[in-house]
Amino acid sequence: MKNPNRNYFGHESQLYRVEEHRLIGGKGDNMRLFEVNNGSGLEFTICADRSADISRLSYQGINLSYFSVCGYTAPTYYDKTGLNFLKSFNCGFLTTCGVQSMGSPSEYEGTEYGLHGTMSHTPADQVSYDISENGDITVTAKMTDACIFNQKISLVRTYHCAYGSNELTIEDTFKNEGSKDEPFLLLYHMNMGYPLLSESALVDISSAKVVARNEAAEPEVDQWNKMIPPVANYDERCFYHTFEGERATAKIYNPDVQKGLAISFDPRLLPVMCEWKMMGEKDYVLGLEPANNYLEGRKYLEENHMMTTLKTGGTFHNKITVTFFDKQADWEAAR
Repeated sequence: MKNPNRNYFGHESQLYRVEEHRLIGGKGDNMRLFEVNNGSGLEFTICADRSADISRLSYQGINLSYFSVCGYTAPTYYDKTGLNFLKSFNCGFLTTCGVQSMGSPSEYEGTEYGLHGTMSHTPADQVSYDISENGDITVTAKMTDACIFNQKISLVRTYHCAYGSNELTIEDTFKNEGSKDEPFLLLYHMNMGYPLLSESALVDISSAKVVARNEAAEPEVDQWNKMIPPVANYDERCFYHTFEGERATAKIYNPDVQKGLAISFDPRLLPVMCEWKMMGEKDYVLGLEPANNYLEGRKYLEENHMMTTLKTGGTFHNKITVTFFDKQADWEAAR
């Protein structure tokens, strides 16, 4: 698609835009949302009060992400105890999990760590955006995961998309601004939903090895890429994917809606992907979740000397690219 001719329109929002909105009523009352439309089929919503995560995402009018029964839920309602994270887990296309803990809840050295940590319930301190003359869109947010006498971790997140492009990039820079090394666990909980996800969906992950994470998944480890219709009271299947080389890709395409996407990242930074295959009625979602460690909980990782850390003054910079498709051949060729 050629560069837009500004002579044809007055305000840029006629073609591409970023608009800030606030919710009214319910558990999401007063939450800040940034609606992004690149004018070329890509639309997504950045939830500023939930770690600037992506709550909704569609391509060419077709929804691609999963939005849970919890709906929009403000951080005020967050309960870190045990599995109570799930009471405010709206999933969306992206939920950021970490950084003091992620995965299974546990207790370690007298501190309770709930499911998936606190990062996703941390509001952005600052959000700004810029739209260039040719339709390049950049949204930047800064979050702080900090506690007096404890961790002082900052996150600067930048989204970039452009008019005429079918790509979205997510760039994160975490920095340890404290005076001691800190535990650092990071999971990008990326969630695919209907109508992209159905029993017709094709799933491919460039993993070198796949193992079952939970007991229910053991008998189906060779069926990790087979989606099924919704099942009442389904017991989730989870699989760990590990990779070789410098690039990993996880892809899904549904010929019924002729839409798909590919998630690409550097496995040297995010060496594990957890596949969350949840085929339950109403809870019908496929999680493709790049991570820097396993999801067995803080206690397990500490006791097995597997904990990842961020050194004082150190940074962790990571980039994830999401590419969108409306032709199966293009999707199949994506690497």
